Amino acid sequence: MEQGKPFLKWIAIVALVSLTGCGKKSATPAGMPHGGMPPQEVAVVTLAPQHAEIVTELPGRTAACRIAEVRPQVSGIILKRMFTEGAEVKLGEQLYQINPATYQTSYDSAKAAVAKAEAAAHVAELLMDRRKKLASTKVISQQDYDDSFAVMRQAEADIAVRNADLEQARINLEYTKVLSPIAGFIGRSMVTEGALVTSGQAGALATVQQLDPIYVDVTQSSSQLLHLQRELASGQLKNPKSGETSTRLVFEDGTQYSESGTLQFSEVSVDPGTDSVTLRAVFPNPRRELLPGMFVRAIVSEGTNEQAILVPQKGVTRNVRGEPTAFVVGEGNRVELRVLKTDRAIGDKWLVTDGLKSGDRLIVEGLQKIAPGAEVRPVEIPEDSAK
Repeated sequence: MEQGKPFLKWIAIVALVSLTGCGKKSATPAGMPHGGMPPQEVAVVTLAPQHAEIVTELPGRTAACRIAEVRPQVSGIILKRMFTEGAEVKLGEQLYQINPATYQTSYDSAKAAVAKAEAAAHVAELLMDRRKKLASTKVISQQDYDDSFAVMRQAEADIAVRNADLEQARINLEYTKVLSPIAGFIGRSMVTEGALVTSGQAGALATVQQLDPIYVDVTQSSSQLLHLQRELASGQLKNPKSGETSTRLVFEDGTQYSESGTLQFSEVSVDPGTDSVTLRAVFPNPRRELLPGMFVRAIVSEGTNEQAILVPQKGVTRNVRGEPTAFVVGEGNRVELRVLKTDRAIGDKWLVTDGLKSGDRLIVEGLQKIAPGAEVRPVEIPEDSAK
């Protein structure tokens, strides 16, 4: 046992020398960070202000720009329907014919009453003329002349009354021809021949709608409207130079309507039930593609932001609280974590209102291998390739 101790000491010395040599070989080479690994290569995009059109997509429904419910203005029996359901009708085109017999009789009677009144007035005028001459020679009294003059004036007034009755009878006779109050497309008829209709009845005979142009009523939350007004007031957004807000439509199947419209007005009150404001846009509808009651999505142009910071969506992540975040390359090529405020998505980019500025180098590739404070080797790539 004693004889083996020098041999064990020699082995321990050799092992110590070997470990010392290995430690020298694992020293970090010059230019490398601690641990011997080179900086992680990441792709970055340098942000710059851009010109961006700010649009909002809102749900809405189409509505005819003019709607006329056709109702009878005189009572009677429908003799004939004179239109094709679903067809286009012109202004003043006859739609129905109400039996005119009784109204024709009333018109003829009123016409005869006018003739009778005119004859009576003529006799009164002749009598007044004769008495005027007799009164000038004192053959009759002045009172007799005054009485004849009053009779003549009453006869003239009676003519005016009879003419008014005649005009009313003529109007009623004309009303037996039910005419279209506007030009447009007429729907189904609610009555048939032989039906009795009455003046001022609640139910319409038919409805005529003008479809070109056509309205699109959309709703926007009051908070969105207030936010837009503040951005316009601060100068962050600028209105179109023409003063007209351009609007586009998207159908339920995702296709876009070929014609563009303009925003006509905004409601002046907020609906307390939905906390929203109604906006109305006007669209040309020459091919009658849009029909009243269709659900559409309106893309409304709110203005332009000439200093917008648009960030590729692949460079934005979210933290555990759901806040949007991004990594940027800061001083010394160290990674910095930024918490962002985003306004909306524009295409494949986020519109960032806080957290990033012009000149920041945003990391868009290699996000899985970095952490805040780590040193990286940034490689600039074109912004278009960061999609």
